[in-house]
Amino acid sequence: MTDPEYDAIVIGAGHNGMVAASYLAAEGLKVLVVERLPRVGGAIATEEVFPGFRVPYCAYICHMLHGKVIDDLELRKHGFDLYPMDPSYFQPFPDGSHIVGWRSTQRLYGEIRRLSEDDAAAYIDWVAFWERACGLVYRYHLVDPPTFAQVTNDVRGTADEEVWETMLTVSMRDLVEQTFTDERVRAYFINAQDTGDPSAPGSILSVAYIQSGTQGKKENRGIPKGGMGQVAEAMASAARARGVEIRTGTPVRKVIVESGQARGMFLEDGREIHAAVALSNADPKRTYLNLLESKDVEGSFLDRVRRLKTRANCVKALVALKEFPDFSRYLGGGFDPRLAAATRICPSVDWFQDSWDACKKGLLSRTPIMYIQFPSTYDRTLAPPGKHVMSSWSLYYPAHPKDGAWDAAKKQEVIELHIEILSRFAPNFRDCVLDFTLETPADIERRIGMTDGNIRHLDVTPQQFFSRRMPYRAPVRGLYLCGSGTHPGGELSGAPGYNCARAILRDLEGKAWDQV
Repeated sequence: MTDPEYDAIVIGAGHNGMVAASYLAAEGLKVLVVERLPRVGGAIATEEVFPGFRVPYCAYICHMLHGKVIDDLELRKHGFDLYPMDPSYFQPFPDGSHIVGWRSTQRLYGEIRRLSEDDAAAYIDWVAFWERACGLVYRYHLVDPPTFAQVTNDVRGTADEEVWETMLTVSMRDLVEQTFTDERVRAYFINAQDTGDPSAPGSILSVAYIQSGTQGKKENRGIPKGGMGQVAEAMASAARARGVEIRTGTPVRKVIVESGQARGMFLEDGREIHAAVALSNADPKRTYLNLLESKDVEGSFLDRVRRLKTRANCVKALVALKEFPDFSRYLGGGFDPRLAAATRICPSVDWFQDSWDACKKGLLSRTPIMYIQFPSTYDRTLAPPGKHVMSSWSLYYPAHPKDGAWDAAKKQEVIELHIEILSRFAPNFRDCVLDFTLETPADIERRIGMTDGNIRHLDVTPQQFFSRRMPYRAPVRGLYLCGSGTHPGGELSGAPGYNCARAILRDLEGKAWDQV
């Protein structure tokens, strides 16, 4: 047996890998992070896709990064800073009406009241429900993943009990249509996140997870100054300050396993690095199906891994614009572009439903739900003077289309559809476009290494939530998962990395290698 060179090696310099490394190093462990890409950050990156235009390649907003992680790692001392974004997003409708989604309950109440007095009144109860739903999820972010039975027991006899039951048994579509009457207001609030189907019971839980960042401090939510990549750089700087060694351009071929114990890594260049503990920040499928030999893990466990759901996928549009799109029909002449810095295109509940139904059948959606961001309205360093960058996640698109793999023709079809739809709301949009590229799930998988291009590693759905997500401890002693496939889930939160580090430190203290 070779003596370990490090106490811990982390595969992947995505944000959770660097968070876990920082917490381990703070306790005196000698930690190495190895990264396949030539940069840190994984899906959190700012890239000059077009000359002079710097765009967020995957993640495009900081809204769930946990305040404890920010404070413990002293990220603001290492360059982390945000532009607070208000409104949260602007949603135009084909009839010329719109909703500006102010963060203030009172201001958003006024927006809804312009469309429907009854719905404005109902909105107050809606806010109260989501405060409880999001709070119920948020309280478990930085603890060991609870079972559903444990949560049910925790809320029994409290005001959260009815909310919890609603989250598990009612669909988002039912909740929206029971609460609001105006079709535009319904369209504004309809969502399903990784559940995909807004008519599916449990879709409320998926939405509550993504919105749970609202329970944190307001100053920790916004558009990162200098681009998303600056968040990754701040995390890398914080890790190095604690003694973490980070090697980029260093792909791992396999995890070394001897006598059922992880011993380190085989690198692609043939070298070996040994450690007492190994952490994978890769997604569970890539970790268990690619980085381990099948003989090292029981077949039944591998079957479970293969069945993990990675279906709620998106395409990412990255666009260079010569001027800002003309939303004056909605916002008036000379409007402040920051009012539309985040724009959502979803004209109706049926539009949302149709998008998921197409994806589920393996078809390219004709009704994409677009979450558009123009970060250059806040950060002028991202584009040349007078010009803008646009980044858009569009739901839902299959990782593996029914009629064959993603190719140039499919990508161009989706690009043209996006331009046509956006031109309905901003008539100058086509003329604004200097360059437009589309990153499909296949592109994202190839570049970032996430199976099926799934940005949360696994869909955040009830069947893959809390204790039903993948465990931190692998069924190989000394191997751990610290990425978004573990509790609490995807997004830039740092919580999986924090929780995994806690599990490792407990195990090292108790030498509890038999815990899987």
